[in-house]
Amino acid sequence: MQVVSAAEVAQYLTWQGVIDRLRHTFVNGVESPPRHHHAMYRPDGEATMLLMPAWEAAGYIGVKMVNVFPQNAEHGIPAISGLYLLSEGKHGQPLACIDGSELTRRRTAAASALAAQALANEDAETLLVVGTGKLAPMVIEAHASVRPIKRVLIWGRNPSKATEIAEEYASRFDTQVVEALPAAVAEADIVSCVTLSTQPIIKGEWLTPGTHVDLIGAFRPQMRETDALCLRRSQVFVDTYAGAKGEAGDILQAIDEGEFQFEHIQAELAEVLTGAKPGRSDKDAITLFKSVGASLEDLAAAIELWESLPKHH
Repeated sequence: MQVVSAAEVAQYLTWQGVIDRLRHTFVNGVESPPRHHHAMYRPDGEATMLLMPAWEAAGYIGVKMVNVFPQNAEHGIPAISGLYLLSEGKHGQPLACIDGSELTRRRTAAASALAAQALANEDAETLLVVGTGKLAPMVIEAHASVRPIKRVLIWGRNPSKATEIAEEYASRFDTQVVEALPAAVAEADIVSCVTLSTQPIIKGEWLTPGTHVDLIGAFRPQMRETDALCLRRSQVFVDTYAGAKGEAGDILQAIDEGEFQFEHIQAELAEVLTGAKPGRSDKDAITLFKSVGASLEDLAAAIELWESLPKHH
């Protein structure tokens, strides 16, 4: 069995490869039971273990194990760590143990890029990234692989982190750290939010015709990045209905406020990709994609990575 490090994931998992693989997997489907969620009581507080299994009907089998330790913040260690175990489908033999954080980071950005490929206007060239965590550079790279991005605006609560990202990508794009969000949202073609916010950061009144809003951050019901007006003004799409129903804070809180209904969601990503349901209605529509992540995406990314790795015999 091969052990695959974070550096190797970054080296061998190309954006084009993983986005194409995700498209294929969303269209063809896999078996993916709901994720298992186990509370673990540790001496210094509660932690959570998540298990996310998925398998192809006659092919690969995979499971992601994720440990969530909020108390790690006090030690300067990331709160979330995990690994992905990929097995072959004929005899169930393990193939690879893959760094979970890097795989997740890249599949998450790739899923948003796949949605943007289907929903954003083809001439989208200004990207606004809201948030400066580990996912921010990923969404820049992923969106730029599917749309002709020329300008990247970066907003963050921590201006020095925003400056760091702007400098890192200054050779590839016209990058700019922004302070005034309303103006930045108004001029962006794609607004990608990657924060851990529990309060709306993006207001619906700021959105302009033709914008595509990409919401990645709020993956628990109590988190949100947008107000209800964002949803009301948009054609709303989700990665999966099941995930959105359980975890999409932006949607669930807007429903609680009486401002949105689950039935208002236009489609899940697979329906748009297969043509079962329409995507963006016209150039001036505002589209919104809310993802919370799905085990299907991890399996797709792990397969793509495995098939791209140089094999050690």
